[in-house]
Amino acid sequence: MSTTVAFLGLGHMGGPMAANLVSGGYAVTGFDLAAPALEQARRDGVAVADTAVDAVASADVVVTMLPSGAHVLGLYDEILPAARPGTLFVDCSTIDVADARAAHDKAVAAGHRNVDAPVSGGVVGATAGTLAFMVGGSDEDFAAVSPLLDVMGRKVVHCGGPGVGQAAKICNNMILGVSMIAVSEAFVLGEKLGLSNQALFDVASNASGQCWALTTNCPVPGPVPTSPANNDYQPGFAVALMDKDLGLAANALESHGVAAELGRRAADIYRRLHSDGAGGQDFSAVVNAIRSHSTTDKDVK
Repeated sequence: MSTTVAFLGLGHMGGPMAANLVSGGYAVTGFDLAAPALEQARRDGVAVADTAVDAVASADVVVTMLPSGAHVLGLYDEILPAARPGTLFVDCSTIDVADARAAHDKAVAAGHRNVDAPVSGGVVGATAGTLAFMVGGSDEDFAAVSPLLDVMGRKVVHCGGPGVGQAAKICNNMILGVSMIAVSEAFVLGEKLGLSNQALFDVASNASGQCWALTTNCPVPGPVPTSPANNDYQPGFAVALMDKDLGLAANALESHGVAAELGRRAADIYRRLHSDGAGGQDFSAVVNAIRSHSTTDKDVK
């Protein structure tokens, strides 16, 4: 396989994704600002560059996995001039749609190609190579990047033109945030009513309440042994990331005039949970906040 890949951002998500590309036969050169991430990348077979510019200099494809749109745009300013003409830039970060389109415009103006390809599936999916990719870009660029994404994921969907992959990610995670809150509220209510968590799970998982937040990422210990609730709410998908993603969704709702009360409320709830110090916990830990803020039976008149 002749395609060479530069992978910039080797953290909890990017590191395993780059490792899977190596396992899939790609020659991968990586860069990250954190020394531990670089050490792990070396152990995974990734060639480590001294700088991001060095990493992209001979790459056919450049993958970025960064915290924010500002990071992506700033890095593009640095690395676009160093890349060979026609390099395909693939941004897997979750960022604002406007920032994704700005990144696309920067890449094209510099003589390159670009797709936005945010992911769903968390660290578990990144490690297992079972991520879902939501891709925004031209038909030609989607066809070019699909084999690479197939190595890192189980599902790759072409959502539309530049920025539309980010739109799909924002909408998906708004659904996820709202549904996790609803599932968590139901479990706390069930506890108040004398219903065991297992009994509620057995009913809802086989009835109209069935959803991913219940059957895969169940917010209470017991019913789903592999859920973060059974590992002291270690993420998974952290509260801080859900706060970020719902903030992006709330901004989009506001700018486009969408009357979405639950999306805005979910953004408020996760913002508060993050500010209360739970940013490093799995987002299913919202159940503990709901429980702690609920009244005791003796308080109910």
